[in-house]
Amino acid sequence: MPYCRPSLALASLLALAAPTLAHAVDLDAGDYDPAKPGTSLALVYLQHAERDEQDVDGDKLPGDNDLNTDVVIFRLVHYVDIAGLTVAPQVLIPVVAQRGLADRDSLGRNTGVGDIILAAPVWLVNRPQSNTYFGVTPYLYLPTGDYNPARVLNAGEDRWKLNLQAAGTVRITPKVAWDAGADVTFYGKTGKSYAGGRMTQKVGYQVQSSLRYFLNDRFDLRGGVSHAEGGDWTQNALVNRGFTQTKFWVGTAVKPSASTQVILTLGRDIDVRNGFKEDGRVNVRLLQTF
Repeated sequence: MPYCRPSLALASLLALAAPTLAHAVDLDAGDYDPAKPGTSLALVYLQHAERDEQDVDGDKLPGDNDLNTDVVIFRLVHYVDIAGLTVAPQVLIPVVAQRGLADRDSLGRNTGVGDIILAAPVWLVNRPQSNTYFGVTPYLYLPTGDYNPARVLNAGEDRWKLNLQAAGTVRITPKVAWDAGADVTFYGKTGKSYAGGRMTQKVGYQVQSSLRYFLNDRFDLRGGVSHAEGGDWTQNALVNRGFTQTKFWVGTAVKPSASTQVILTLGRDIDVRNGFKEDGRVNVRLLQTF
């Protein structure tokens, strides 16, 4: 089926119809440093992002196309040993607030609980003596989130998703660690009541990499880059180019105590196609071990 190149006005509506949060799984550096079996983690993520540009098929839309989002994610993790492998079953529950501003004020505002995510990373390489780790993680997104076809902005996506991620970390020098990962996302069809008609989407991909410099055992500096391809999507027989995003971030991690960690990162998009471009993003992650 050939790609459709509709008018810019129609294309902007189609781009908004695609889920604004339906991208790949971002990693925090150190996510694949496993804890010992029997350990549990409670994590809270706080994310604020401001977008001030919108691209449709390589064209920047005129005007002030502002879209801000605030996300809180609650995550519970428990490490177990299965047949000699460390596994960490977990659940993630997001709460999402979105609001259109300036020329996108007509999008309105929406706050709701997003799709629940179930995950279970498995470590295939676990060598604490050399700080070398590698694992694979399936993330299953359940269509449980708040969704209303009458709204453009929704916390839920009205579809199943499966993300398969492979990632790891290696200590380059005693004070420098390299983290890298890649993932692939498979999208289910949206429900029949999805805004504008049922949507299907091709497989999406992401690669990401970061470095950590350890100032001491409780404090590090970090930075990374990521590139994601959202996958082309089809709605009402129109085939549309998928969202692509290249971004970077810098930050730090601090351990106030042996069982507590705080991560702060700042970032922004370098390049975006077929979506809103982030002018700035702030991420805070709070972790408690018990």
